[in-house]
Amino acid sequence: MALPIFQTNIRELSQMQTQWTSQLNPVLGNPITNPLIIKNIVLKSGTNVINHLLGQTQQGFIITDINAPVTVYRSAAFNDKTLTLTSSGSATVNILVF
Repeated sequence: MALPIFQTNIRELSQMQTQWTSQLNPVLGNPITNPLIIKNIVLKSGTNVINHLLGQTQQGFIITDINAPVTVYRSAAFNDKTLTLTSSGSATVNILVF
């Protein structure tokens, strides 16, 4: 996502827009600024494939809630459709994906 620049004949406004976009576009382009939380994912012991719904290659994930003392780790490369997690046991989790 990038800030749009509106065409104007007002030189000062044009300069402000250029300065704002040069400072804000790197922040807006950072994947962590546009996350998605997937709620109530039931993990079983072993490999679990989850559709992350981002529509782009995932950059990372954070488990924001978990209801059991299990170990969870990523067990396949990030891609544009799924997140593959391996769990040491059954648990229900919320996952922030970005």
